Amino acid sequence: MTHTTQPAVELDGKDLPAHCPNPAMPLWSSHPRVFLEFNKDGVAKCPYCGTAYTLKEGASAGHH
Repeated sequence: MTHTTQPAVELDGKDLPAHCPNPAMPLWSSHPRVFLEFNKDGVAKCPYCGTAYTLKEGASAGHH
């Protein structure tokens, strides 16, 4: 069995706070909405479906 890796969803500051499923997903109601917490490297992973999210260069997940 071959597993394919989905590319990470890249988000900008305007997309925050980020949640999964996101509006661009075809089956957005496939699991309960969960808000994502990004690590210091700007990466987050959905605990339900495993979708990876990254912040675009220059975007910040912290509070202003």
